[in-house]
Amino acid sequence: MAAPTSAVDLSAALITAPVPIGHWLAILPVAHCITLGAVLLMLRAYPRLQAWLAIPGLAALALLDAALLAKVAADGPLTMVMGRWLPPFGIAFTVDLFGALMAFTAALAALAGGIYALADIGESGRRYGFFPLLMLLMAGVTGAFLTGDIFNLYVWFEVLLISSFGLIILGSEREQIDGALKYAVLNLIATTLFLAGVGILYAAFGTLNMADIAARAGDLRGTAPLMTLASLFLLAFGMKAAAFPVNFWLPAAYHTPRIVVSALFAGLLTKVGIYALIRVMVMLLPMERQELSPVIALAAAATILVGALGALAENDIRRLFGYVVISGIGNMLAGVSLGGLGGISGVVFYALHSMVLMTALYLAAGEIARRGGGFSLSALGGLYRQSGGFTALSLALFLAACGLPPFSGFWPKVILVKASLDLGAWWLAASILLGGFLTTIAFGRLFLLAYWRPAPIAPAPIAPTPIALSSTTLRSPRARWHTGLPLAALTALVVGFGILPEQLLALSQSAAAGLADPQAYLHSVFPEGLAP
Repeated sequence: MAAPTSAVDLSAALITAPVPIGHWLAILPVAHCITLGAVLLMLRAYPRLQAWLAIPGLAALALLDAALLAKVAADGPLTMVMGRWLPPFGIAFTVDLFGALMAFTAALAALAGGIYALADIGESGRRYGFFPLLMLLMAGVTGAFLTGDIFNLYVWFEVLLISSFGLIILGSEREQIDGALKYAVLNLIATTLFLAGVGILYAAFGTLNMADIAARAGDLRGTAPLMTLASLFLLAFGMKAAAFPVNFWLPAAYHTPRIVVSALFAGLLTKVGIYALIRVMVMLLPMERQELSPVIALAAAATILVGALGALAENDIRRLFGYVVISGIGNMLAGVSLGGLGGISGVVFYALHSMVLMTALYLAAGEIARRGGGFSLSALGGLYRQSGGFTALSLALFLAACGLPPFSGFWPKVILVKASLDLGAWWLAASILLGGFLTTIAFGRLFLLAYWRPAPIAPAPIAPTPIALSSTTLRSPRARWHTGLPLAALTALVVGFGILPEQLLALSQSAAAGLADPQAYLHSVFPEGLAP
């Protein structure tokens, strides 16, 4: 029989061919999350059993993502096409080093959050579906990182948004409903813009596969409205990432849910927006990214400074950390505007660092509230005398958030500043440094007031809010283990990658090289000779 000569012929031949075992790793993490989420939903009447299944399930997700990362790092990008039909007919999961790194880091943050939730989420919260919603959230996050189809990127955004709506109102407090409304409106607008962009893109390209789009973009640059597409995607993903000037929803929403939910949102959700922006603007539309780089750079500088100044002005620790999230998004946007191996590797490193750091910071905020009686800086004090170990962990996280050595936040800022100066963008480098300086002042203020200052003579009791544990739970040794272990583990990662950054730097540079030159990505989707 003659060898197949077209995508249709080859797809038909591939249907009967066995799928390499390693390629199943591309979809197993998502299938695992969806399956476990459905099982946990059916066990809604058994809240204790939910926890016993969810934590091993999150650990299994981390192991699956670790195996996927090892496979991609060793063999390059891999693709699993649904139905074995090549694009534009089939839907593909294509995993490169960037997506695998993001998925694995997200799984580690979710595992830490799940363990913390054993103490933070009571029986009523579990009955309302915390653990099923968490698994569905991870299905959306992981699917977004691993998909090779831009419409399915939209679908996974919807999955994580629906589950995040359920998590943000867990407890049904008035403040939570208000925060959820702000969160929902802006994210739904961003989703609508994203869907409009996907529709225009399909009309122009006739395909939704990312490898197919990347291969054809050069030929269609003179006829397709690629600049319009790039602008739509920039606005949509900028809103999802909380970039200036559409960042106001984040500090208004992230302080309202349970503290473990805030931690997961801060660590994961905005990074999905940054991931999508990098994937589309750097790999699919690089020329349009270059044309829009001055606009992205201005938005980056404004986001950095707005976030840092907002952190300086806040009295509530949760809102302060929300502005720190925004400032970090500005640093990542700066790398997107710079492009090149330096700028993109800095973004990848910063994104991985931020996923771990922001999860840990919000978990630390929960501990501050439980030890000090609330989140208000004006009412806190004496935490250093209560626990020297917790103070040391907190200080390490604060210094990492400021970008100071020897912690993980130092290295990506060095890379971004150097990339800015190499391109002559001194003002962007100055914005990054000024943002770090202002953030240092904000965290110094927090440390002096909450830790170093003597405790109030008559400290207020722990407020009965959805984010605070009861004093009985606080005294439980098991609860202290559930809250202390994930915080210590995440802090160890922050310190470890600051002291020994070589491996993560090498992985970030390899991921950036794969985005700048996606030939290996294309080859994993299209066999030799069949790339468009």
